[in-house]
Parts: sequence; C-alpha cells; structure tokens
Amino acid sequence: MKNKYVCSLIILAVMIIFGNAKNHPHVFLKVQKTERSNILYGDTIMIKESFNDEDVVPNEYIKDRLDPIRANFKRINSITKWTRIKQKDIEGVSAEGGEATFYYQKKRLEKIIARHYGEMGQLLIEYYLFNGKLSFVFEKEYRYNRPLFYDVKVMKENNDTEAFDLKKSEITETRYYFLNARLIHIIDSQDCGAPFSADYIAEEEKRIKEDFKKLLHLEK
Repeated sequence: MKNKYVCSLIILAVMIIFGNAKNHPHVFLKVQKTERSNILYGDTIMIKESFNDEDVVPNEYIKDRLDPIRANFKRINSITKWTRIKQKDIEGVSAEGGEATFYYQKKRLEKIIARHYGEMGQLLIEYYLFNGKLSFVFEKEYRYNRPLFYDVKVMKENNDTEAFDLKKSEITETRYYFLNARLIHIIDSQDCGAPFSADYIAEEEKRIKEDFKKLLHLEK
C-alpha cells in the first residue's frame, strides 16, 4: 500500500514538473564549450567526456579480442592537441537539440562526440575510429531527479521535497566494441550479468551504425 502511495506521489510530481517547465523557457540555453568536467554552465549541464581514461577490464574469454580496441580508445582519448576540431548543431534529434564535435589528427577523423539534451536528462555518445572505421562507442546517459530549473524555490512552490541535484541523477554507461565493422561485445553498467542475445546485439549494431552515418553526413 505504501509503495502505491509513493508511486502516486511520483506521478503527481512529474505532472507538476512538466506543467511548470513551460514557464521556464530560459532554462535550455545553447551549450558553450567548457572544460572536460561535469559542470553547470549557465543553465546547462555538460557530462564529462573521456580524457586520458582507461577502459574497463573485460572478461577473460574475450579480452584478447578487445585489447586492440581498448588500446585505440586509450590512445585517442589521451590526445591533447588536435589538428582540427569542427562543431555542428544536431537538429531534430531531441527536444532541446544537441551538438556534435569532430576531432581530426593529420586530416584523419579520429573521434566524434555527440551531445543530446532533454528536459529530464542528457546523453553523451563518444565514437572512436580505427583506420577510418567504427571501433568503439561509449554512451553515458544522465537521467535527472528533477529538471534543471527545479531549484529550491520551485520545489517549495510545488510542495515538493526534492530540488534538482546532479548527484541524484541515474547514470547509465554502455560500451560497444566493434571489430571489422561488426559489433562483437557490449558492456552495460546496469547489466545483471546475463549475456546479450544475438538479436539484441544485431539491433544495437544497426541503431549505432545508422546514427553514426547521420553524423558523418552532418560532418561533410
């Protein structure tokens, strides 16, 4: 009974939130480039992108196949000086839009960082290339506890007990490993340990490749 009461309160809070969002059009401003950190710039959160990071250690049964992919990820995200960096707005992807950043080293595209913004969260997708082909994709999704505008004042106005707090976001990280243009392995931070089905892997491969193709088209 208690659980049903809590769920009812949550549903009511969400309805209040979305109704209040219309009165705060200033919240979702265009993101400006900042340091690589989880920060609040104006009214916009920027998720930390990978920099000089090691990948997680995979299971032994597939470690040998993933090691070259992981090494390439480490090499690229450790680069501090790029030959060229190009930014493009992403239109029609999410309600609040997004942006893509293309990184080049000696005329070769090495990685793409795509950011998608929403009222209740943000998605950061990192694409890493090896010899011009997709090698590794790292998705980081933040689902906020409340919208960005939902400060203490708004919380009290709605008789709520919780304001926006980035630390209370639900965070999901998913890693996708490609070999010879085929998705061979997935690591999900919320995975219960059961292996992914072949159908699911095929669907994810198709989705990622389609999104990647759109970004490459945007880059031209």
